[in-house]
Amino acid sequence: MSEQFIDQDPQETQEWIEAFEAVVAFESSEKAKHLIATLIEKARQHGIDMPYSANTPYINTIPAEQQVNYAGNLKLEQKLRAMLRWNAMAMVVRANKTTSVGGHIASYASSCTLYEVGMNHFFKGPNHQQGADLVFFQGHTAPGMYSRAFMEGRLTEEDLRNFRQEVDGKGLSSYPHPWLMSDFWQFPTVSMGLGPLMAIYQARFMKYMQARKMAETEGRKVWAFLGDGEMDEPESRGAIQLATREKLDNLIFVVNCNLQRLDGPVRGNGKIIQELEAFFRGAGWNVIKVIWGSGWDVLLQKDKSGKLIQRMGEVVDGEYQAYKAKDGAFVRKHFFGKYPETAALVEDMTDDEIFRLTRGGHSPRKIYNAYMKATETKGQPTVILAKTVKGYGMGPYGEAANTAHQQKKLDLDGLKYFRDRFAIPISDEELEKDVPFYKPADDSEVMQYMKAQREKLGGSLPQRNDHAKPLPVPELSSFKMMLDGTG
Repeated sequence: MSEQFIDQDPQETQEWIEAFEAVVAFESSEKAKHLIATLIEKARQHGIDMPYSANTPYINTIPAEQQVNYAGNLKLEQKLRAMLRWNAMAMVVRANKTTSVGGHIASYASSCTLYEVGMNHFFKGPNHQQGADLVFFQGHTAPGMYSRAFMEGRLTEEDLRNFRQEVDGKGLSSYPHPWLMSDFWQFPTVSMGLGPLMAIYQARFMKYMQARKMAETEGRKVWAFLGDGEMDEPESRGAIQLATREKLDNLIFVVNCNLQRLDGPVRGNGKIIQELEAFFRGAGWNVIKVIWGSGWDVLLQKDKSGKLIQRMGEVVDGEYQAYKAKDGAFVRKHFFGKYPETAALVEDMTDDEIFRLTRGGHSPRKIYNAYMKATETKGQPTVILAKTVKGYGMGPYGEAANTAHQQKKLDLDGLKYFRDRFAIPISDEELEKDVPFYKPADDSEVMQYMKAQREKLGGSLPQRNDHAKPLPVPELSSFKMMLDGTG
C-alpha cells in the first residue's frame, strides 16, 4: 500500500480482507492465489503499476497448521545430537591443545540438527533400493561428519585424535576431499562455492542419465549444504538459473543461515534470508524459509494486531545476533518492547522462557517438514533457508559472537558449560586431565536407534565406493590411422 494513500473507507477495506480470509478458510489457498493473481492481472490491464516483490514475510514458509507429525523419536535424536556436538567440539579442542592446526567448532554446532534430520530420515545410502542420494557436506562442518562416523564405528578414537594431522598417514583431512580420504568423502566442497556449483551439474547429469535410460536415478536426490556467507561466492550463484531451466527437482540446497561469516556478520544491517529468498525466487526456485522454532507458533497465533510479524521484519541481522549474545531480559526490552502489542504477548513469560525461543534451524519438526516438502516438489529445484545460531550451545564462550567462526579452543570453564548444556556424562576430574570423547555402549537405546535409522535408509554417509567395471582396452591396431599419421 502506498504510504501517501489515505483510506477514506476503512470499513470497505476490512470487508475485502474478511472476504479474502473466508476464501482461504472455506475454499483453499490455491483459490486465494488464483484470485490475487487475477486481480493483479486486471490491475495491470487498467494501467495500474503493481510493485513486484520476491519476498514473503519474515516467517516460516510452512505454517504450523500445515505441518505433518515427526516420524522419529525426538528424545533419542536429541541425545544423539548432544553426543555428536560434544565429540565434534572435543576433536577440534584436542587438536589445538598442542598444535595450531585449526578447525571449526561453531559451524557444526549451528548446523547439527540440519544434518541429523537428514541422516535419520532422508539421506539414502548406497544400499537403498532407489540408489544413494548425493550429499555435498559443507566443508567447515567436517568434524561433525567424523563425529558421526566415530559413533557408527567407522572411525576409531585414534582417528579422531589425529584430526588435521595427516603427515604420518593416520590423520583426518581438514575438509571433505576424496583424494585425501578416498573411501570416505565423495566430493570436495572447499574452497567455498564449489559445492553448490558441482551439485547443480551433478543433478543435471543424473537427469541426463535417466532420460537416456543409461542409469536409474529417479528418486535419488542431490543435497548441497551451504553457508549464508558462502552464498556470496560467484560460484555459489553462477548456475542457479541452469537448475531452473533444466527443472532439477532432484536438487535441494540447504543454506545454514547463522548470520555469521569468517570474520563477522554476513549482513549486519540487512537480512540475508530475505535477500537470498528474493534471489532464488526470482530465478524460479522453490523457496522454503525455516526461521522460527515451534515456541514462536503460539506467539504468532496470539498476535492479532500483526505487530509481531511487523517487528520480525524490521529487525536486521546484526540485532538478531545481539539478542542471542545477550539474555532474555535484553530480548524482552529491545525486541518485544518496541510496541505495546508485542510486549503484551510475552508478559506472562519469564526471561528464561523468552531466551529459550529457538530459531527454526534448531527445530527437528520444522526441518523435517521443510525436507519433506522439498523432496515432494516437482518441476523446480528447492532451496531451504534455515536460520540458526552460530556456535549453538557454547553460551558465553562463543555463541553468536563475531569471533565464533575462528574459535578453536575452550578453557576448562567453557568445556564444563558445553558438557552441562548437552548433559554429557563426563566428570570434572576427567575434564581437568583431558578432553575425552564420549560414546555409549553399542547396545544402548540411542546407538541402536542411530544404526537402525541408517540401515533403513541404506547405509552410512558420507561414503565413497568405486564399483565401476573396468573397460576393455582396445587393441593397438584400433589406433593405426593415428599412429601412421604421427609416426
